[in-house]
Amino acid sequence: MKENLINVLSEEKIFPILRCSNAQTMIDRAKALIDAGIKVLEINVENPSIYKAVEEISKYAFVCAGGIITSMQAEAAILSGAKILSSPIFSMNLVKISKDKQIPYIAGTSTANEAYNAWKARIPLIKIYPITAMGGAMYIEDLLRPMPFLNVMPLGNVKIDEIRSYINAGASVVGVGRDLYDGYSLSEITARAKRVISELKD
Repeated sequence: MKENLINVLSEEKIFPILRCSNAQTMIDRAKALIDAGIKVLEINVENPSIYKAVEEISKYAFVCAGGIITSMQAEAAILSGAKILSSPIFSMNLVKISKDKQIPYIAGTSTANEAYNAWKARIPLIKIYPITAMGGAMYIEDLLRPMPFLNVMPLGNVKIDEIRSYINAGASVVGVGRDLYDGYSLSEITARAKRVISELKD
């Protein structure tokens, strides 16, 4: 299961990242994305009530618990049904939990040095964040030129129309947050996600 989910992400090419402080809104938005055909998504754990959303959505899709920094958060996320852990940082403590629990850990990095160290720690998918501030698709290209072995996922204010350029630059999957759902109705969220999925298949 561990490597399979990372493979699923590489096939999907889009990784929706939901951030919201209200559990029910989170559940509704996640279901709207699942209706579009999304199999794996990230639910950012902004407060303890969000673990309820992780639990509910785990019945319908593979949930990555995002924003995980402490061991306590990681344990609570796994108990709630999360199948992947994601963090804005690269923490050896989370690497250990990932190995012990046999759950993939997506570590957050910004620089070439951090990304390389995450790769050395056998992180299966390395988050490059915040990508827009770091220079966008060109930064991914520059990062991968000397280190083509890195399996990277850029994210951070990425627009859905930019996904293809990141894939072309060498990213295996792209994290997209607000641009997928912010300010849109549930049916519009489903429609936007469907359009992206279909465009990425072309």
